[in-house]
Amino acid sequence: MAAIVIPARYGSTRFPGKPMHPISGIPMLERVCRIARAVRNCSRVVVATESDPVADFARTFGAEVVMTSDRPRNGTERVFEAVSAADIRDDIVVNLQGDAVLSPPWVLEAMIEEMVRDSHIQAITPAVRLDETALASFAAHKANNKSSGTTVVFDANSNALYFSKQILPFVRTPGFTHVYRHIGLYGYRQKPLADYCRLAPSPLEQTEGLEQLRLLENGMKMRVLEVDYRGRTHASIDTYDDVKFAEDIIAREGELF
Repeated sequence: MAAIVIPARYGSTRFPGKPMHPISGIPMLERVCRIARAVRNCSRVVVATESDPVADFARTFGAEVVMTSDRPRNGTERVFEAVSAADIRDDIVVNLQGDAVLSPPWVLEAMIEEMVRDSHIQAITPAVRLDETALASFAAHKANNKSSGTTVVFDANSNALYFSKQILPFVRTPGFTHVYRHIGLYGYRQKPLADYCRLAPSPLEQTEGLEQLRLLENGMKMRVLEVDYRGRTHASIDTYDDVKFAEDIIAREGELF
């Protein structure tokens, strides 16, 4: 079993009050909590926030809430604070970002199952392979939303080599695509999570704005798990512009819960 922690920060500079913003009539944070509750191999779902308004709002729909400080610089650091504050005993802790409104429960289940299967995995994150059509759509969306979407490259043992907001690798030969879109979900064992949070923000992490690069720059391993979205479209909410994009997906594909 594993615990899911949902970091939900009120003070986003790009999108203040984001956790309470409605997506197709359901507030963003409530959507994410519903997804987490649908994960079969999860023992506990905890919302971690520094904000009293977010905490009060989360309690209106029955969420377990733990208050964290305003010191965390990213979601992973907030998850680490929550583990202690909420006395989470599970060895596996999943970071489900509070804006990940279209994360299928079966993807989270697959991450947990893989960590249970292989006790050597320190940290895990999912990715989906993009075919030519999906890659063209991904590139078109990024043209107008440069900070949206991340790609990952990994070694023969499925351990991450690099994550980037650029599309990696460069596709030299048309028709041969080996591009994986990174899905911003993370599973950690408690010790590597603590080790990560003792490290200072790293140069590549600060350059790309990608928290997971801190692990790679310090020699830690992160397993990349290829997952099947079963025809669903991935999206998360970074800016106001992403709301309409996510709502259009929900209108086409229906709800995940």
